[in-house]
Amino acid sequence: MSRPTRHVFVCTQNRPPQHPRGSCAAKGSTAVLQAFWAEQQKRQAYDGLAITYSGCIGPCDQGANVLVYPESVLYRNVTPEDVTEIFDTHLVGGQAVERLRAPAGVW
Repeated sequence: MSRPTRHVFVCTQNRPPQHPRGSCAAKGSTAVLQAFWAEQQKRQAYDGLAITYSGCIGPCDQGANVLVYPESVLYRNVTPEDVTEIFDTHLVGGQAVERLRAPAGVW
């Protein structure tokens, strides 16, 4: 694998039910991660793009959370239906998806 131009981290943190912080896994992050991997496979976008699951990366109450580097863009409340837009707009087009971007006070 070549060194990635962009790296996508999808939080898959799981906590017990009723935990006060909640968790991205309880908000569907595993399906989001699977959607990213499927989109990467569909596009054969392996060169220059890494997609990795991670532990907690921030505001658990606003998950599922996705973090894109090197731009340090945190997306919140991401669903599998948002993945194609993130690919088209950000990963290919270079522009953040503002409707999903966490506000400055959060990230």
